[in-house]
Amino acid sequence: WALHLENVTMSLSGQYECTFATYPYGTKAAKIQLIVKAEEERHYLKKVWLNQTLEIPCLEDTTSENLSTYPLKWLVDENGRKEELVTKEPSCPAVYRNNSVLYGQRVLLGLNNALKVFPTKIADDGRVFSCHVLYHPERVQKSSTTVRVFGK
Repeated sequence: WALHLENVTMSLSGQYECTFATYPYGTKAAKIQLIVKAEEERHYLKKVWLNQTLEIPCLEDTTSENLSTYPLKWLVDENGRKEELVTKEPSCPAVYRNNSVLYGQRVLLGLNNALKVFPTKIADDGRVFSCHVLYHPERVQKSSTTVRVFGK
C-alpha cells in the first residue's frame, strides 16, 4: 500500500500514519515524517567582454521543463535591493520594467527566457541577476548569476 501525493506543497509537511487491520495479529501501524522543502537557489558565474551581449539562461540545468508554461521574472541586485527587470506570464508578451537607470533599454528576453543585456558596461561587473520561476504559489525555482565584465 502506498500514499501518492500530487501537487506537493509546503502545507503537506507533517507526520503521516498508515494503520491497517491484520488477521490474526491485530492492528499494525507505521508513521513517517514528511518534510517538504522549497527548491534551492542555484548560483552561476558568467564572464563577458565589455560592450558585448550578455546572455544568461534562466535555469541552466532545466532542459526538460518548458518554462513558457510558468510565470517567471528576472531581477537584478541593486545595492542590496532586488529590482525587477522583466516579467513573463504564460502565453503573454514579456513586460519590461524600464524605470532602471542602468538597464532601462538594455534588456531583452531571448529564446528559452534567457536574459540578454546589450551592451555590457563596466557597471555590470559584479552584478547579480536572478531568474525566478513560479511552478506553484509555494514552489519557486531560482537561479542567480554573478557577472564579470572584462575589457580588451
